Amino acid sequence: MFTLQIFLNGLVLGCLYACIASGFSLVWGVLNVINLMHGSFIVLGSYLAWGAYQSIGLSPWITLVIAAPLFYGLGWILQRGVLNRVITAPVLVTLTMTFGLDLMLNNAMLLAFQADYRKLNLDPPLGTLALGSVVVPVDRLIAMALALALTLVLYLILRQSRVGRAIIAVRLDRDAATLMGVRVPAIYAAAFGFGTAMAGCAGVLLAMIFPTSPVSSTAYLGKAFVVCVLGGLGSVPGAVLGGLLLGVVESFGAWAIGPEHAVTLSFALLIAFLIARPQGLLGRQGFE
Repeated sequence: MFTLQIFLNGLVLGCLYACIASGFSLVWGVLNVINLMHGSFIVLGSYLAWGAYQSIGLSPWITLVIAAPLFYGLGWILQRGVLNRVITAPVLVTLTMTFGLDLMLNNAMLLAFQADYRKLNLDPPLGTLALGSVVVPVDRLIAMALALALTLVLYLILRQSRVGRAIIAVRLDRDAATLMGVRVPAIYAAAFGFGTAMAGCAGVLLAMIFPTSPVSSTAYLGKAFVVCVLGGLGSVPGAVLGGLLLGVVESFGAWAIGPEHAVTLSFALLIAFLIARPQGLLGRQGFE
């Protein structure tokens, strides 16, 4: 039963990792932009949930509904107003651009909130759910379910909607999509908006589970990198599979060698996949 408890903890963590990484993977796969602001967007989402609950008692479930369009609009404006000007430049240019924007955003949050860790504590607490000797906090179960639901919504948007099919077309062949009448700059903005919305919503869910601080952004960004490599770039199912794998490995690793080695374990797994299967679990070799 102890093993089942560790496995369940890993699944909860993995679903949150999938939500974190799906938007990052989408932006990287479609725009060929390594968005270093992604971790700061997650932290900003956590602060939105914490601030709304502390100031007006707004439930994080309602904040989640508000955060999705709010962060989508933020991402859309950033892409059209800033990133679109260098979108055809070499990847090092866009990497430097997102790095600079991330520094600005992260320092703005440090100025506004300081580096102190804040935690959203629901009052009254939701309690725990016990199944025999396996105990799981209800807030974690709800966060896991919502993280999976958000990732599924993103997948359905990409597969069923017109804008989603256009995003996939641009990812597969930008020039052919242009010849077919797809407005590539608008699709780039939509993809970046969806990626930012996923980051903000993930931050809202994480606020209920983990303390947040601007210094947490680097850790979240690192998790997104690892999950993208594990699952395969640009694949939402790959992000889910990679997130679950990383969550379970970290959970058992924390039990075996200590939680302080979680980052080391994550990047050891990253290096192993880069050597053995660089395209990831669901990626295609040679695909760009």
